[in-house]
Amino acid sequence: MNLDIKNIIAKLEPIVKNAKRYTVFVFILAVVGTYGFLVFRINTLASQEPDEDAVTERLKTVQRPRIDEDALSKIEKLEDQNIQLKTLFQDARDNPFVE
Repeated sequence: MNLDIKNIIAKLEPIVKNAKRYTVFVFILAVVGTYGFLVFRINTLASQEPDEDAVTERLKTVQRPRIDEDALSKIEKLEDQNIQLKTLFQDARDNPFVE
C-alpha cells in the first residue's frame, strides 16, 4: 500500500464535500446537546440534598443570638411606666408590618 499525500487528499475530498452539507446541522445539534446537558446538570445539582453530617457540622458553628436580661427588664419597665410606649409596643406586636 502506497501512502502518498496526494492520494489521501484525493480520497478525502468527496468525504469533505459531503460533510460540508451537514455543517449547519452538526453545529445546531452540538449547541442543542450542550444546552440539554447543562439543563440536566443544573437540575441534578439543584435537587441535591446535603447529607446529615454536613448539616450537623454547620449547625455546630451557628451562634444563637442571646438577649441581655438587663436590657429586657429595662424595656419592660419602660413599657409599664409609659402608656404611649405600651400601646406602641402592643401595636407593633399585633401588626409588625405597619409603618
